[in-house]
Amino acid sequence: MKNSRRTDNSFTFKFVSLLQEMEKWGNATTVTEFVLLGLSKNFKVRAGLFVLFLVIYLIAVAGNGLILMLIIVDSHLHTPMYFFLSNLSFIDISYITTSVPQMLVHCFMDRPTIPWSRCFAQMIISSLLAITESVLLAVMAYDRFVAICYPLRYNLIMNRNVCIQLAGSLWVSTFIITIVSFLTMQATFCGPNVVNHFKCEVQAVLKLVCSDTRASAINMVIICVITLALPSFFILVTYGRIGFTVLRIHSTQGWSKALSTCGSHLTVVSIYYGTLLAMYLRPQAKTFSNREKVMAVFYSLVIPMLNPIIYSLRNRDVKGAFLGTVKCAL
Repeated sequence: MKNSRRTDNSFTFKFVSLLQEMEKWGNATTVTEFVLLGLSKNFKVRAGLFVLFLVIYLIAVAGNGLILMLIIVDSHLHTPMYFFLSNLSFIDISYITTSVPQMLVHCFMDRPTIPWSRCFAQMIISSLLAITESVLLAVMAYDRFVAICYPLRYNLIMNRNVCIQLAGSLWVSTFIITIVSFLTMQATFCGPNVVNHFKCEVQAVLKLVCSDTRASAINMVIICVITLALPSFFILVTYGRIGFTVLRIHSTQGWSKALSTCGSHLTVVSIYYGTLLAMYLRPQAKTFSNREKVMAVFYSLVIPMLNPIIYSLRNRDVKGAFLGTVKCAL
């Protein structure tokens, strides 16, 4: 009983300390709101961007929502691969929703602003989802590795409990990484509050910090190495192992199966990591450029839209599940 009480007290103390640190982070600024410059000051351009963003958003939500629904409804898709794909679709819907509705509203505002608290929340949620997707793609690569290299033991290795544990550990670990990364940032906002971006992007907001940013820069590099460089290296090694296994396959049917199994995931990985690595693992300028904003549009809007298209166009199971659902509905 004493040990149990000590454990409870320890957990309560840590939780209270966490809340106090977050309160200090918020009190360290005299800025109450930020002005978002967006992508253009021209009203006609913003009107065109409104239509474009709305179309992208609807396609992304509909595509990912459809995949999520098919995986839940169709029993043939109750496999590890589609279990992780459902997590990816959920992340994409959540990620694009954190920014696009706000962007659509701001398209008709000459001076769009966002409260500091909402900006901070947007940065945390976006970072959490981006980190989770990065690590999830590495987990999906491991799933493909087992499917190609150990096909006879696949169901034994990637059983239901293992998949749930992997997904649970994934979400918990990325949540902890995100919270710790923001708590360890030394950021004080006391000067200009104009963010050269269409949303509260961490890199763009940190350029307004009036305190010493060296600790924050080092912190960001460490987080990028853990959440981008290491998963991408793991995926590279994993697909290297898969490549050696595929080279030993002499049948055309085996090559076709391996390509269909890994093709969609490899395409998504190349687009996602290629964009983020080019964005974050490079020397940072003092100001956020328009080129960086265009790249941010790509990974914030285009990638969540492309993921369901890639998986549906190159996947016979998803097509079959869709046609079967449509026939049942008719």
